Amino acid sequence: MTSEHRGDYEELVDEISELLGAPATLENRDFELITFGAYDSEGDLDPSALDPVRTRSILTRRSTAAVRAWFEGFGITRATGPVRIPPTPEAGVNRGRICLPVRHRGVVHGYVWLLDDDPGPSERRLSAAMEVTTRIGALLADEAQHGADLSRELRAVLTAERDWQREMAIAELRTALGSRADGLHTVICVAPWPSADPDDAPSVRTMPGATALCTLPWGASAQCVALLIRLRSTDVLTPATTAAARLLERVGGSASSAGSGSGSGSRQAGTSARGPAGPAAGLATPRSGLAELGTAWWEASAAARAALAEARLGPVAQWAEIGPFRLLTALPPDLAHDPAVHALLFPVHRELARTAEIYLDCAGQAARAAAELGIHRQTLYYRLSRIEKLTGLDLDDGEDRLLLHMALKGARLAHDRVIGPFG
Repeated sequence: MTSEHRGDYEELVDEISELLGAPATLENRDFELITFGAYDSEGDLDPSALDPVRTRSILTRRSTAAVRAWFEGFGITRATGPVRIPPTPEAGVNRGRICLPVRHRGVVHGYVWLLDDDPGPSERRLSAAMEVTTRIGALLADEAQHGADLSRELRAVLTAERDWQREMAIAELRTALGSRADGLHTVICVAPWPSADPDDAPSVRTMPGATALCTLPWGASAQCVALLIRLRSTDVLTPATTAAARLLERVGGSASSAGSGSGSGSRQAGTSARGPAGPAAGLATPRSGLAELGTAWWEASAAARAALAEARLGPVAQWAEIGPFRLLTALPPDLAHDPAVHALLFPVHRELARTAEIYLDCAGQAARAAAELGIHRQTLYYRLSRIEKLTGLDLDDGEDRLLLHMALKGARLAHDRVIGPFG
């Protein structure tokens, strides 16, 4: 849901709740929650009165495909008036529902849901509520017409292989967005996205501040999600970090540190093993207009790669805060691996590789490195001598240190290789 109509939706759903004397929820036609009415009735808001389907819809802001198919089986996609759905405990629906289809010019754009009671609202009240849904339908249709779903246009920009192709795609996207195209934006990349179906992505209408959203290939077989977000200030990235956190929550990733970036605190011993277990998100530098949208996407996807590689950067990493990964992500995969470091990257040398990276992260300060590794300083020196023999590098030489440090960081970005401390 875009932010222009957020307050309107809330007011209209509250109006329906008051008309019918029951709390109402509004979902789009993909069964993604837009808003729910704040009807002041102690019994109806009692959590014990909610069934699993309603509780999940409110908490996760969407319903499962099975729940969607079950409700659609009652003909709600074709209905032009209220549809009563009986309770079915075996389906997780402990209380009956009233569904008010939200239509505009014959097209269904969403549904208003209410818990049904006996005898329930009168036909006169239901008719009055349906009149309110026509106003909701007009708003949803307005969003659909004015760029609420510009996945094709955004995908064309981000996948263009030649400059002239990207310029044409940007022109098309700019035309579709109108005056919104000149505002301040940032780009978000969430990767990997768990579904391989390019059409299995959240609706842009459920993302406050979103301008466009699409899925793109990620690696050989996975997908990622790209999101174009409007901002009011380059200093306030809250709309972007909130949207990234919502996408990560949808796929089960942790978003508790969203927006923390690399300045979130000192790294604990052992956290260098790899990035978060689930997907991660990357944010590009904010820009005005769409001219540099291709560069912004590169930054966002690079930041997501860095967050996947380095736990302390995620789960939401900003391009400006990923340090050496700004350079490493620009290298072709094969160039990020130097032959001198190859032997150090196999599982048998897991502890040596971890020791080398932490020692270099600590700027070669033996006391700090030994403390973070939890080993005696003499043990550290022994390991460093073995590292020098394996790699042929001199850890007293600044350039050799730089090569080893960058090679170890670069190895994190190669998820398709067998690499010791990172696999």
